[in-house]
Amino acid sequence: MQPKVKMYTLSTCVHCKNAKKLLDDCKVSYEFEDVDLLTGKEREEVLEAIRKINANCNFPTILIGDRMIPGFREQEIREALGL
Repeated sequence: MQPKVKMYTLSTCVHCKNAKKLLDDCKVSYEFEDVDLLTGKEREEVLEAIRKINANCNFPTILIGDRMIPGFREQEIREALGL
């Protein structure tokens, strides 16, 4: 069974787009939040949540099960997914 996948991304980030494409190509279901499209309190809350798991606040910040992968690291993503 596939672990839950959640990504925090930026709508204009090439690394974020590459991560989404990889997951789409591998037919992995995932949730994502384009942080740059959020505003006000919602944006602040999401950024605070990201900093709790990724102090550097890199994008994309990818959560696969209980593993956090900062940035687009294809091999790490594949390993975490068991691909």
